[in-house]
Amino acid sequence: MNLLKRNNVRPNKLLNSKWTAVTPANKEKHFLVIKLCATATPDEPVTHVELEAVHSGRVQILPWRALQDAAQWHQGWKT
Repeated sequence: MNLLKRNNVRPNKLLNSKWTAVTPANKEKHFLVIKLCATATPDEPVTHVELEAVHSGRVQILPWRALQDAAQWHQGWKT
């Protein structure tokens, strides 16, 4: 039995989705997916996403599957 909690995430639904970091750093708690990144061609599957911090505007790139980890990310903006 798998005890890891996962967010149900489909890569084609990620653009403009909202996320909350479970452990915020530098007052960056709420994030918005601003870009989907594929490897070489538009027909390739999504591999990474660009997240923009609402507080600072800082952008970070991470594998989209990292958003499935409920220990690090919550779907939507939570308080």
